[in-house]
Amino acid sequence: MKLQATQENLNKALNNVARVANARGTLPVLANVLLKTVNNRLSVVATNLDIGITQHIGAKVEAEGAITVPARLMQDFISSLPSGVIKIELDEFRLKVSTDQYQSVINGVSAEEFPVMPAINEGQKWAVPTQVFKTSLQQVIIAASNDEARPVLTALYLHTSEGKLFMAATDSYRLAEKELMSSKEDISLLVPVTAMQDLLRIISDTDADEVLVTHDDQQVLFQAGDVELVARLIEGKYPDYQKLIPTDFAVHAVLKRADLLNAAKVSSLFARESAGSITVEVDEEKQELSIRSVASQLGENNAVVPAKVTGAGSITLNSRYLLDALHAQNSEEASFSFNGKLEPSVVKDPTAGDYTHIIMPLKS
Repeated sequence: MKLQATQENLNKALNNVARVANARGTLPVLANVLLKTVNNRLSVVATNLDIGITQHIGAKVEAEGAITVPARLMQDFISSLPSGVIKIELDEFRLKVSTDQYQSVINGVSAEEFPVMPAINEGQKWAVPTQVFKTSLQQVIIAASNDEARPVLTALYLHTSEGKLFMAATDSYRLAEKELMSSKEDISLLVPVTAMQDLLRIISDTDADEVLVTHDDQQVLFQAGDVELVARLIEGKYPDYQKLIPTDFAVHAVLKRADLLNAAKVSSLFARESAGSITVEVDEEKQELSIRSVASQLGENNAVVPAKVTGAGSITLNSRYLLDALHAQNSEEASFSFNGKLEPSVVKDPTAGDYTHIIMPLKS
């Protein structure tokens, strides 16, 4: 292998893929990245056996070849080099990397020892506009669980219902659902949230117009520009969460999102003692929403926000969940609705019905 590539392109590729490399894995080679020439381009690949990421970059290839080198060392080394052309040459298992000022040798391991995620030969294919996918991930990913005891809840659920594609996540204390677009496909995928976090990082840094999705029963492949991410799907049946989303409410308030966000933020400071517990009270007579929090050692806080209110009542919530729900929206206004203190509350953008965030109450 002998080639030339720019520091900027190689550094970007390593930053995109190297995070997946697993230094604590059972296979030592999983701590490496695979460098291989393909069709006059350089492919940079990393995998942890559940997720694999490949980025292709332009290169001036003089001789084909492949090698694996330590991911952390290669990433830190290339990022430290000045911008410009980097020359790469393979001498058996020694990778010679040089610029005008630096000459280094990195000891590698044969590419034959590197595990490759199996290809999806006969899969279903569809596409989503990149910006839509990015926004959806940002809004939904926060609600996914990290409890490995319930693997299904550590997934983002991509599925179609009544001709529309939805993305959903829940940790059983809250639920986020986003409608992406109309779709004639029959889709039902449980994608690990860790893979989706990597995908969000990748598509935030791409100028590709759309994300191409290919999947079979076991794996899913996302392609955005020159980057590919493949992940093993989680097996299991996702809860029929749509039955849990209330459609009618006894208490409903519409107010400025920034006002509600600030009131929740201030109240959360006094809620640290009580595991983030805050009480939201809605008053139809006064046309206002108030948030109260009490810390026996520190004091207490009550924040009042003007609102357009129908009905009256109170509910106790985790302040962090309310803050996450409000941060996930980018609207001027927010609606806050519930039926009773033991029923789920719903935070939405009143002008757009494509994003729903449900928060389960705390026992007060």
